[in-house]
Amino acid sequence: MATPNYGYEKRQKELAKKRKKEDKLKAKSERKTGAPEGEGAPEDGSEGGAAPPAGGTPTQG
Repeated sequence: MATPNYGYEKRQKELAKKRKKEDKLKAKSERKTGAPEGEGAPEDGSEGGAAPPAGGTPTQG
């Protein structure tokens, strides 16, 4: 049976970690510049909050 190559496994983990960190920083910088990447950003939820919903007045029950 072959012996495990721990050095290779460690290097792959480090590369994956580095790639994930870079992706995260890229996404963060895109959010700061205002480029929408996915679905609505959290800031977008505050716009147009004064309009009532289409169903009329909300009932509490």
